[in-house]
Amino acid sequence: MSSYPTVQLFKAIVVDRPGGGGDVVPAIRTLTAADLPDGELLVRVRYSSVNYKDALACSANGNIVKTYPFVPGIDLSGVVERSESPRFKQGDEVIVTGYGLGVSHFGGWSEYARIPADWAVPLPEALSAREAMMLGTAGFTAALSVIALEESGVLPDSGQVLVTGASGGVGSLAVAMLAKLGYEVAASTGKADEAERLRGLGARHILTREELVPAETRPLDKQLWAGAVDCVGGRTLSSILPRIRYSGAVAASGLTGGVALSATVLPFILRGIRLIGIDSVLAPMPRRTDIWRQLAGRLKPDRPDALFREIPLNRVPEIVHPMLNGESRGRLVVAL
Repeated sequence: MSSYPTVQLFKAIVVDRPGGGGDVVPAIRTLTAADLPDGELLVRVRYSSVNYKDALACSANGNIVKTYPFVPGIDLSGVVERSESPRFKQGDEVIVTGYGLGVSHFGGWSEYARIPADWAVPLPEALSAREAMMLGTAGFTAALSVIALEESGVLPDSGQVLVTGASGGVGSLAVAMLAKLGYEVAASTGKADEAERLRGLGARHILTREELVPAETRPLDKQLWAGAVDCVGGRTLSSILPRIRYSGAVAASGLTGGVALSATVLPFILRGIRLIGIDSVLAPMPRRTDIWRQLAGRLKPDRPDALFREIPLNRVPEIVHPMLNGESRGRLVVAL
């Protein structure tokens, strides 16, 4: 355990399995620094967020948390309270996403967090702590996806770009980023009442789930999209690959639609398309820092108010189950 002196009592959302089995119960608890895991940085958390992975951490069948009790929250932004690292000093503002945060290491649903210094990214000057959590892992993943398309030669003049699962956090942010860069965006959502919001983010075309995933998928189909940001996976990803234009690319980060992929090699060898896996968890620090720099600049959404809503820490437990049921919209920022 670190040599940090004990800080005052503070609040956190803790998930536990009373008796070692049955339901997982998320609840507000009072902790001290002695309850926190090891790390070189003690951070006073200002903001966190609620993600699908966090909701899974609050589920008995989520397969995220292995040891209880546990503090979820895969995102946080805040101020360094104490540092045992030469890279950071007291008062530095930091962002932490990915690695083991909120999965194997106590996360951001806590007024204080202790984390390894190697996980922390300095907060860019053009980004506030609140804006950083408006983006969070979802924005980081969306930015990785957009940049992957750019690096594959899918540019604004290449043609229409599809975003699947567009009403979710990653999808909404991908729509906003692509539109800001000048792409013609087609947004797919299973929620009919999301169409107006997605148009407000810059989507020019709205596709229903039924339009996107036909009853029968052919190995090669009509070429529709120059590229795609797929936040769903499963049958959705399988259905769009045959409709990507010659030399196009798909950046895939989602699995809410399943992990199985039914496909043939034909789109890859006859049309030269690329399927790019997007990993936001273990992205190297130089890449991570550069992505956050771009999120503070050219990729920062123009209308952040349309992308998120803010809730206090004590409301988090009531949010997680609706999220698991597919009832979430955009981003949820947690103010601490």
